[in-house]
Amino acid sequence: MSTQAVKITPIGDRVLVKRLEEKEQIKGGIVIPDSAKEKPTEAEVIALGKGKKNDKGEAIAFEVKVGDRVLISKYGGTEVSYEGQKYVLLREDDLLAVIG
Repeated sequence: MSTQAVKITPIGDRVLVKRLEEKEQIKGGIVIPDSAKEKPTEAEVIALGKGKKNDKGEAIAFEVKVGDRVLISKYGGTEVSYEGQKYVLLREDDLLAVIG
């Protein structure tokens, strides 16, 4: 895993992830251009917000931690760029699964 220190701190129950790039695929000798490739759905958790609070004001712990590999929807979250890197900012509820 390539966990890295990023100066972005998500707010509330938001999670900052970085999509994990799939290896370039060649089908039948044809290289698929970047514009035709699907967005990867596998990502690494880079940073967490402070979390949600229940009705009593008590913090609800995140189900994921920094460094976890997760599945996200192809078009979910908000894409952000910071220092030349692309990230996705989404709510914890938008994470689909933890891998491994």
